[in-house]
Amino acid sequence: MFIIDFILHIDDHIYNIANAVGGWTYLILFLVIFIETAAIIFPFLPGDSLLFAAGAVAANPEMNFNVGLFMLLFFIGAFVGDTCNFLIGRTWGYRFVHNRFFSRFIKEEHIKEAEQYFEKHGSSAIILGRYVPIVRTFVPFVAGLSQFPIAAFIKRTFIAALSWSLIATGSGYLFGNIPFVREHFSAIIIGIVFVTLLPMMIGVVRSRLKKHN
Repeated sequence: MFIIDFILHIDDHIYNIANAVGGWTYLILFLVIFIETAAIIFPFLPGDSLLFAAGAVAANPEMNFNVGLFMLLFFIGAFVGDTCNFLIGRTWGYRFVHNRFFSRFIKEEHIKEAEQYFEKHGSSAIILGRYVPIVRTFVPFVAGLSQFPIAAFIKRTFIAALSWSLIATGSGYLFGNIPFVREHFSAIIIGIVFVTLLPMMIGVVRSRLKKHN
């Protein structure tokens, strides 16, 4: 499946994109990060792994990419994407979820998982959820559904998007071109995805155990 191959070998794909379109790579990667949350129907798009790989590409002097610009664009993409997502949830809510077309892409179980995450962590879920794949796509939507105050959401999603961009991209810039990391990049990407998904997996297991008890 292309999306799995893209995530596991995202460094190679970014290099290929960069070699093909040059500076347009900035816009393409920005749009991926923006669409991941703004469109709601693409929770499977790469997030953490893309930022890490972009940082690694920027650290390669032969590629001539600016890590600071990557960080800025990823921050803006995440922040604006989350805000659009929040406004969609606040304005249309479950009418969007129950729409015949969009319900094919937005699963109610994902909404429920995000709701549980939001209920468990409260307003901090807006920040913590940014670090969890899939959950980060639906937490802003659930926050909008619950009519969470706009000003409070903006403040928290600003912190989340900025810290996420700096940490994930900066890690790739610092460590992505270490020989061991380069040689085991796919395994490290799997590790990143696993670690970020682990809290959600634990939450799902706990909720199912409670149902059986």
